[in-house]
Amino acid sequence: MRRREPYYLIRADLARSALALILAVSASWAESPQGADIFEHKCATCHRANSGTRAPLPEVLRQMSRGSVLRALESGAMKPQGDLLSAPERALVAEYLAGSNAPTADAPASSVPRGSGVCAAKPAVPENDPVWNGWGVDPSNTRFQPANAAGLDRDSVRKLKLKWAFGFPGAWSTFGQPTVVAGRVFVGSEDGTVYGLDAQSGCIYWTYKAPSTVKTAVSVSPDRRMAYFGDTSANVYAVDASTGSLLWKASVDSHPAARITGSPLLFDGRLYVPVSSGEEGSATDPKYPCCTFRGSVVALDAQSGKQIWKAYTVPETATPTGRRNAVGTELWGPSGAAVWSPPSADPKRGALYVATGNSYSDPPSPYTDAIMAFDRASGKMRWFRQLTPNDRWNIACVAPDKSNCPENPGEDFDFGAPPVLRSLPGGRRLLIAAQKSGVVYGLDPDHEGRIVWETRIGRGGALGGIEWGGGSDENIAYFPLSDWQDTKADAGGGLFALRIATGEKVWYAPPPKPACVSRAGCSAAQMAPVTVVPGIVFSGSLDGHLRAYDARDGRILWDFDAARDFETVNGAKAQGGSLNASGPAIVGGMLYVQAGYTNGIAGNVLLAFSVDGK
Repeated sequence: MRRREPYYLIRADLARSALALILAVSASWAESPQGADIFEHKCATCHRANSGTRAPLPEVLRQMSRGSVLRALESGAMKPQGDLLSAPERALVAEYLAGSNAPTADAPASSVPRGSGVCAAKPAVPENDPVWNGWGVDPSNTRFQPANAAGLDRDSVRKLKLKWAFGFPGAWSTFGQPTVVAGRVFVGSEDGTVYGLDAQSGCIYWTYKAPSTVKTAVSVSPDRRMAYFGDTSANVYAVDASTGSLLWKASVDSHPAARITGSPLLFDGRLYVPVSSGEEGSATDPKYPCCTFRGSVVALDAQSGKQIWKAYTVPETATPTGRRNAVGTELWGPSGAAVWSPPSADPKRGALYVATGNSYSDPPSPYTDAIMAFDRASGKMRWFRQLTPNDRWNIACVAPDKSNCPENPGEDFDFGAPPVLRSLPGGRRLLIAAQKSGVVYGLDPDHEGRIVWETRIGRGGALGGIEWGGGSDENIAYFPLSDWQDTKADAGGGLFALRIATGEKVWYAPPPKPACVSRAGCSAAQMAPVTVVPGIVFSGSLDGHLRAYDARDGRILWDFDAARDFETVNGAKAQGGSLNASGPAIVGGMLYVQAGYTNGIAGNVLLAFSVDGK
């Protein structure tokens, strides 16, 4: 989220990630004629308006630093394309794209000098304070924070003011959901640095540097001693939550394109890790044997990192199909069914629910674009419910060379949002599944995912429909609509409230007209996951605005424009931008949110709000 990584930012991720990092295309920036030539022949076609690739436009990417471009090519969203270049060629492309006038904020976080936001002391860790732990705040991924933990209501939310801002050095996109536990904010970043910050002041307690981008939320153990996260090289880490020291590291998939985009779920002593990939982007190379990746969920022991089980979402290993593409490259399948979002746990049934992405190649798999149930103890598949059949698609389908595009491709309608488990009066339960197709489903988890209701809220598309997910209270589920179009800033967006029991539309809040229509990357689309507290729904937009809506009728109660420059507590140069891959964390009367996304309005800031800024 899907995903999920611009240009080849597969799925939503595809379109929403660091891929953005890579292409800027303006001859006026060119310092390297060789780099310009490489870019023109290898990259430029996909970064023009109406290319259909979802790649960021040149105007959006001209802000990138050399370090950001190289990270995208070597370990980020553009790695499949970067692997086709030599190291000197990658350096030339980075020089060309960044240019002499581009920001050069490439200093690693670990080099921040003392006095530049480093905490002077470490106070005692509180034991009973409210928390926002992990992506969905609870194992059901409701993104609902109860009143006693939220500390905000309809009156106080109108008084929210910025308390502090923290800049991520060298970054131009933000990803992971902030986690707030024990008076600390835990958050990952584009260059792989994970931070432990003071929740009240934003000062730095510690940093840990992973070798690849960290897009996941951090989860903290019940005893508050261990913090867990994953990176885009398919590694999972456990660090000391007080010091950031590495405790263990585990690789969960050996496929070269494997990555962790969805946040691991920490539940009952285990980490359940969703595995996605960037292989959809690899398919743009006609010499690439497409495709062999299959999604999975991996259960790890939270104390040791030892693998307990691994369940593939496509049970069969990919094999040659007997067909070759137009240039003679052997084709493989079945493939795909990446898991872009966190799993949801069902304590009653001992089950784990995941949502899967599209097929990458022929033959189509019945397990793609599906909700799947696994036994939490063993990893055995219990049931699956495919909601869009025959959705085989990869980025070759919208690239100049379509050699690896499957015959009769689908629409890339995968799931980037996790299934949300909710109990209803009378003992009924529903899994709520929201798809990039623009359709929301109510499924019965006690009857093998039988469809109870389905409601369309958007037209859907590769970056349309529901991208990263909604949230819910006890009776109503709230969903932001993307339906993004790269040439229409005022297209898409809006917030829907649906009755959980029936799927009935309760209200719809149309998107305000973006004030940034003349700015590259501006859009009314609402891709970011929402956050819900009693009486209030928070939803971010690609136009850089975070808004609080009245849960009763959708009226806007509070609005903050984050698409601007900020002074930061750590002294790093920072700007806000689109709200995309993560939603706000609300804890103890404070709100924490990241702003900036290179497949929209770039930015690199974490913002903390409190009532009256106190």
